[in-house]
Amino acid sequence: MEKYLKILYDETSYVTLNNNNLTLNSKYKLGKITISNNSATLQLLFQSSQKIYIDFDKLYGANENDIVLVQVIFNPKGKTKAKVIKILEKSDTKFLAYVKENKLFSLKYNIYIENIKDYKNGDILEIKNQSNKLIGNINDPQIDEIISLNIYNQQYRLNSFPKISFKTDNKSRINLTNLDFCTIDPVSAKDFDDAIYFDENNSTLYVAIADVSAYIQENSSLDQEAKKRAFSIYFPHKVIPMLPFELSNNLCSLVPNEPRLAYTFKIKLDLKNIKVISSELFEATIESKNRYSYDQIDKILKANDRSNYFVKLYNITKKFRVKRLTKGFDFRNDEIRLKLDNNQNLLSTSIESSTPSHSLIEECMLLANCEAAKRLKQIGIFRVHDQPSQSNIIKLIDEVKSLGIKAKLKSNVHDTIEYIQKKAKNINLQEEIDTLIIQSQQQASYSSIKKEHFGLGFSDYSHFTSPIRRYADLVLHRILKTKRIPKDIETICDNISDIERQIASLVWDFEDRKYSRWANKNLNKTFKAKIVDSEKGIAFIDDDLTGARVKLGNYAGQKLFSKIRVKLESSDIITKEIIARII
Repeated sequence: MEKYLKILYDETSYVTLNNNNLTLNSKYKLGKITISNNSATLQLLFQSSQKIYIDFDKLYGANENDIVLVQVIFNPKGKTKAKVIKILEKSDTKFLAYVKENKLFSLKYNIYIENIKDYKNGDILEIKNQSNKLIGNINDPQIDEIISLNIYNQQYRLNSFPKISFKTDNKSRINLTNLDFCTIDPVSAKDFDDAIYFDENNSTLYVAIADVSAYIQENSSLDQEAKKRAFSIYFPHKVIPMLPFELSNNLCSLVPNEPRLAYTFKIKLDLKNIKVISSELFEATIESKNRYSYDQIDKILKANDRSNYFVKLYNITKKFRVKRLTKGFDFRNDEIRLKLDNNQNLLSTSIESSTPSHSLIEECMLLANCEAAKRLKQIGIFRVHDQPSQSNIIKLIDEVKSLGIKAKLKSNVHDTIEYIQKKAKNINLQEEIDTLIIQSQQQASYSSIKKEHFGLGFSDYSHFTSPIRRYADLVLHRILKTKRIPKDIETICDNISDIERQIASLVWDFEDRKYSRWANKNLNKTFKAKIVDSEKGIAFIDDDLTGARVKLGNYAGQKLFSKIRVKLESSDIITKEIIARII
C-alpha cells in the first residue's frame, strides 16, 4: 500500500503528506479490479466492506486484478461508483483479447484495453505482462475451442498428462468374470464407466464401476492432475478427458471380452415391497460380455418380450422409479446435440430425449449411488440439491399463471411442483412448464456434509458410478475403501463444484459461438422460433436447426413460449450476440 502512495505522491497531487504520513485524498480510492459479467468492482486495499462499482466504459484500459487509482463519482441514489484515473500495476494474469479497428478489447468481457497497431481485424491475442502473442483469428472456427478453454482458465488441459507407468494395487479380488455383465451407452461412447448384471433367480443387481483408484495413487502427480481437472469436458466434436486416454479409453474402460478391475455393488432387491434388502461392496474383476447401445436396448424393450432379460429388468426398474417419484421429480430432459463438420462449423442439431433404455440404466446407477452414500456417516462427499427458495416458487406460480395454469402454494414445495406439472399435462405444456420449474431450482453441488437431494428425492446420495470422468467419484471410492475422510474434504467439494460450473459455462460459450457462426452465414433468412424470455425479449430458433439464442430487436411483449417467425439481422461471433426481427 505504501509503495503506491509514494508513486502517487511523486507524480501527482492525489496524496498529501502530514506529519511524515502519506494520506490519499478522500475523493480517491486505491484497489484491485475484479470483473463479473455485468460490471467491475474495486476491492479496496484498505480493509473495508464498501463496494465500489465501475462501469466497463470507465475502466479506461484497466483489467482483472490490476491495481488502480479511482475517483469516486458522486451518486446520491443507488450504488457507489467510480472511474479509473490511473493504472498503478498491471496484473500478470493471462487473458485473451481481440482486435477491432486498431483497438484491443478483452474477449471475455468485451472491454476496451488500448489502441494497437500491426494487427488485423479479428486477430486473437494472448496478453500477459503487457506482451502480445497472436494465436489466431476469429474467422477460423477451429479457434473456438481455444477461446472457450482460455476464457474459463482451462487451457492447461491441452497439455500432456504427467508421464507415469500405471500399476494396479495387486489386491486379491473377487472373480466375477463368469457373470454376464454388459454395458449400455450411446453409440458414440468412447469410455465405459459402468456395467450391470441382474441375477434373476436371486433378485440381485450387480453394478460394476471402473476401479480407477486401483491405478491412481492418492496424491501422486497424476492424482493431482485429475483433482485439478475434476471432470472431463464434452464438446460436440471431442472429449478432453480427466484422465489419460491409456486409462480412460483402455485400462479402466469396461470394454467387452477383456478382464477389468471393478468396484462392484451386489444389491439384493425386495421385488414385492420395491426396496433394497441389503448390499455388498467389493473389489472385483469382471469381463463385460456385450456392449449395447441405447438404441439396441430400446428396440428390445419396444418388442416387449416378457421372457427377455432386459424387459424383465426394465419392468423392475420402472417400479423403483415410480416409488422414487413419490418424493422426487420426473422432468423432461431433452438435450440439444450439435454436429460439426470437419472444419468445426455447425452442421446440424438433434434432440436427444430420455428413452426407456436411459431410464433402465439411470435407476440402476441411482441404486448404487444411494447405497454408496448410506455407507458414509455425516461427513464425506455427497451430491446435494436444496429445494427452491420461497421467492422462486412464488415467481414460478406467477409465470405459469401467465400461461393459463391457475397454480397455488400447497403444503410443501414438492406438492406445489407436482400440482403444476399435472395442470401442465392437461393443457399439453409439459415441456414448457418443466423448463420453468428447472429454472426455479437451486443448483446441485458437492458437499462434505450429508444433506438431501431434493430433485431426486433422496436423503442419502453421492456420485459413485463415473470415476473415469468425475473426480468426486474417485474420492468416494477411496473413502469407502480406506474408511478415511480426507482432511481437506470441504475444500475438495467446493473446488469440484466450482469447476463443474466453469465447465458448464465453457461448453455453453463454445456452443453459442458455433450458433453465432451459423447465424452469420444465414443472415436475412427466416426461421421458426419460440419466445423463451419475455422480460429480455429472447427467443430460441426452433426449426430444422434448434437452440440458437436470438435477441429480438422489435420485441413487443409477446407471450412466453409464443411461436413466431424471425429474420436474422446480425451476428457477432466475438460476443455471440445474434439479433433477429419478428416478421
